[in-house]
Amino acid sequence: MRDTNIAFASGKGGTGKTTVAVNLAYFLAYSQQQVQYLDCDVEEPNGHIFLKPEMDLKTPAKVMVPVIDQKKCTSCGECSAHCQFNALVTLPKNVLLFPELCHGCGLCVRICPENAIIEGEREIGYIENGRAIHGIEFIHGVLNVGEPMAGPLIQEVKRQYKKQYVRIIDAPPGTSCPVVKTIADADAVVMVTEPTPFGLHDLKIAVSVAKNLGKPIGVVINRQNGEFPPLVTYLLKNNLPVIMVLPEDREIARHYSMGNILLQTLPIYIDQFMELAVNIGRLLGETKCRW
Repeated sequence: MRDTNIAFASGKGGTGKTTVAVNLAYFLAYSQQQVQYLDCDVEEPNGHIFLKPEMDLKTPAKVMVPVIDQKKCTSCGECSAHCQFNALVTLPKNVLLFPELCHGCGLCVRICPENAIIEGEREIGYIENGRAIHGIEFIHGVLNVGEPMAGPLIQEVKRQYKKQYVRIIDAPPGTSCPVVKTIADADAVVMVTEPTPFGLHDLKIAVSVAKNLGKPIGVVINRQNGEFPPLVTYLLKNNLPVIMVLPEDREIARHYSMGNILLQTLPIYIDQFMELAVNIGRLLGETKCRW
């Protein structure tokens, strides 16, 4: 699986996405694979609770924002007229900037006829790097409270990719822009769901996003407690393989609540994660699989 991006996603929160991701990272690292774990759920990262990395680097994450020289500005309106995000508003004597709406594209800098706009910076959060158990390279981003745009910080996290590693990418829950940004370069997407009506509803939406991006998809069913026929029917109809099943087990919930790696405290589940690794290899195909 070397030099491979495996994204873990879910249509809704609370399905066990991070639980599966951190335990697969642990299993692969224990099996002598070089592993990076990248937590792209930057609004509420929690992979560190389980992998417990020793952080050795903290870097501010910044985005470009325009800086307007009001003395040069003639209020011609070119910048605000072309800003598709409505981050600029032209008034008779000055231009207002709403930095939280700015996507940092730099168009306003380039089209200003008076050269009254230059590129500045705004800090949106930070990235931490460290090393976790069995040498797992750990990276996560933490978005500033109240910051509306997670995409630029997710991109900064993904710039930490190392070649020849298996890269386990923990996506945000849901199907919004941060999820698309996270899984856009994935070689395979693992959808973690639960056998409930809500779980199935949101799984359908998440699968449609991944399919539109042309990604191979495998499904992990967590908290299985008997067959849920609507889920079985949906998976069969859409030719979606079930690549692992975890039962509804009080012990899993107990160790999760304590921040434990399941494979350390409940080694009876090692076979399931071996099966998961093999099935992901099948999703990737022979050209990518080195398992």
